[in-house]
Amino acid sequence: MAKFVPQPELSLNDQMQIRREKLADLRAEGRDPFIQTKFDFNADSAAIKADYESYEGKSVRVAGRLMSKRGQGKVMFCDMQDATGRIQLFVKIDELGEEEYARFKKYDIGDIVGVEGEVFKTKTEEISVRAKNVTLLSKSLLPLPNKFHGLTDKEARFRQRYVDLMVNPEVKKNFVIRSKFIKHLRNYLDNMGYIEVETPVLNTIAGGAAARPFITHHNTLDIDMYMRIATELPLKRLIVGGMDRVYEIGRIFRNEGMDPKHNPEFTTVELYQAYADFHDMMDIAEGVYTTFAKEVLGTYEVEWMGEKIDLTPGWPRLTMVEAVKKYVGVDFDAITDDAEAVAAAKAVGVELADAAEKTWGNALYACFDQKVEEHLVQPTFITMYPVEVSPLTKKSPADPRLTERFEFFINRSEMGNAYSELNDPIDQRERFMKQVEQRERGDDETEMLDEDFLNALEYGMPPTGGMGMGIDRAVMLFTGADSIREVILFPTMKPLD
Repeated sequence: MAKFVPQPELSLNDQMQIRREKLADLRAEGRDPFIQTKFDFNADSAAIKADYESYEGKSVRVAGRLMSKRGQGKVMFCDMQDATGRIQLFVKIDELGEEEYARFKKYDIGDIVGVEGEVFKTKTEEISVRAKNVTLLSKSLLPLPNKFHGLTDKEARFRQRYVDLMVNPEVKKNFVIRSKFIKHLRNYLDNMGYIEVETPVLNTIAGGAAARPFITHHNTLDIDMYMRIATELPLKRLIVGGMDRVYEIGRIFRNEGMDPKHNPEFTTVELYQAYADFHDMMDIAEGVYTTFAKEVLGTYEVEWMGEKIDLTPGWPRLTMVEAVKKYVGVDFDAITDDAEAVAAAKAVGVELADAAEKTWGNALYACFDQKVEEHLVQPTFITMYPVEVSPLTKKSPADPRLTERFEFFINRSEMGNAYSELNDPIDQRERFMKQVEQRERGDDETEMLDEDFLNALEYGMPPTGGMGMGIDRAVMLFTGADSIREVILFPTMKPLD
């Protein structure tokens, strides 16, 4: 018996060359696959598998990418992947004919084919399509990653998402859930009478949030412009104009660091409702999350970054003062003096930022930011933020040091931010000016003065509740992803050298 001698694995360049030679041969035969413009399919892998009894013995037309080929004689088994999953192809010389079968044997993994055939089960009960006719629709000139190792390097996966989706079909589930969440969000707000709108991405000033913007240049006007860091101020102009319930889902751009929870461009929803306050926004935030979990995922319990999260309605609501007292042990209700507040923060190891004024409010916020967030695993609303860190928020009638604002946290991550919106133009101007002063002291992530927005407020804006929620982090939660790059199809990547 002859000894089996394994064949050396071809280099990438050799594989590419062979594939190009095959394409040249096809073109010489007048069978160029790239002249194909359409293939009418009438079934897909998921439908056939879900309702096999209806398809059994019937002729179907399916299309997709060849992912594997087995057999070298008169019969071959192949896995074909379409948009809904994979199905086995049974290809036999007696069914195709010798000439077509010989051509099919030369097809490569990655080639895209259209198949007409009969649905049946093999002896091993594998639902398959018995190929009667195969059309090569597109030639793959690059080989797919090794079938045993796949595309596992995260950098490569994110840079070449198209290959990631081909060879790691479970990745697609994240983006299906993302699409369903956005659809659910739209339906939820539309059913409440909200109108979806669009506002500018390019602005002459950066406003609506504390962040460092991306700056570009408009050649015709010869002015610098800013990629939007929030949609807040244009949307509130619409409230002034009488559009009482508006929302926008769109990309936001912030020139900030990149880590598992941050990407320089990301997606948010911002919504504003006239004659409402931040309590109404809490109800909406909780409602969107809990109804999606129950209606789409079928459960209130999800796992995210090693924690079991319970989204059952009735999330806790703590003021920031209560949260700091509970988790840090400092009772800011009992402190009235700025210096005493700063000293109390320092006593528990909390230092204020150099650019921050040494005030009671900044000391409270620093304690929360540095000491409390790590404890907020289950869904929790933190309310009543200091005025110093809330320049667009209405002050609390009960304590003017605080504002009617909340953020909600899940697994130590801030998931959304909402206010009872400030509608006093005089107060708003004063707070903008304080932000300008802070910017002059070196904090370039503070608000810029927006004269047109102040002008809009002077016409009168009704009491309004407003909220912004990150779409990407919500999808991270619902998919169990540990990195924002897993839920953005094409995340920002550093160019390769």
